[in-house]
Amino acid sequence: MAKTILITGATDGIGLLTAKILGAEGHTLLLHGRNAEKLEAAAQAAGVATETFRADLSRLDEVDALADAILARHERLDVLINNAGVYKTPQTRTSEGLDVRFVVNTIAPFVLTRRLLPIIPADGRVVNLSSAAQAPVEIRALRGESELDHMGAYAQSKLAITIWTQALAKDYPDGPAFIAVNPGSLLASKMVKEGFGIAGNDLRIGADILRRAALAEEFAGATGRYYDNDAGGFGQPDPAAKNARHIADVMAAIGELAQRTA
Repeated sequence: MAKTILITGATDGIGLLTAKILGAEGHTLLLHGRNAEKLEAAAQAAGVATETFRADLSRLDEVDALADAILARHERLDVLINNAGVYKTPQTRTSEGLDVRFVVNTIAPFVLTRRLLPIIPADGRVVNLSSAAQAPVEIRALRGESELDHMGAYAQSKLAITIWTQALAKDYPDGPAFIAVNPGSLLASKMVKEGFGIAGNDLRIGADILRRAALAEEFAGATGRYYDNDAGGFGQPDPAAKNARHIADVMAAIGELAQRTA
């Protein structure tokens, strides 16, 4: 059965390849990106019933507008793939003084997911891009009160999205399923090429696991779990994701920052 699937960051890398794979299967795709021309090219590459939505996820007001646009057009969203992310960027601060890496990788997908939950059915799925690179979250950095280097911010933002994946799974025990996925380390994405200066591994490794997480039966009961594609199975995130105090502090900060769009 064809599904309606939203993919953020769908104009490059894993997001674009995942769109092509899902498009070839006949699903209705909602593609997000920052650049209108690249979005049009992605829609043509997907080759199916496709809608495009432009938004800069480093701006929470645009995240809110993105949710408004989707809600205005759709009454059902079967799968949300929060793929968009940033590692190395010349401008690490938003106009509000927050860390761009945390905003794009953690807070924006949280805001978007919460806004779209009313149209995601109980048997739907929210697939969040995590990473093998994870580190305990410095709450002051998450709040924009201290500086981190690129890897520090990236690793902490990826643990933070894994933490809120688990938290929402507990908040919504009857569904949809919330799943955090490390799609594979050092894949041949633009992020890896710019951040590490290497070609990287086959992108299909990541796109295939996102497709499985979105649609395969093996993930139907995986809400709140973390899938490590490097290991080829479900695993445990950084131990900080099991620390109740750390979880509470991270969720409090994310909730506070998300309210800036209210």
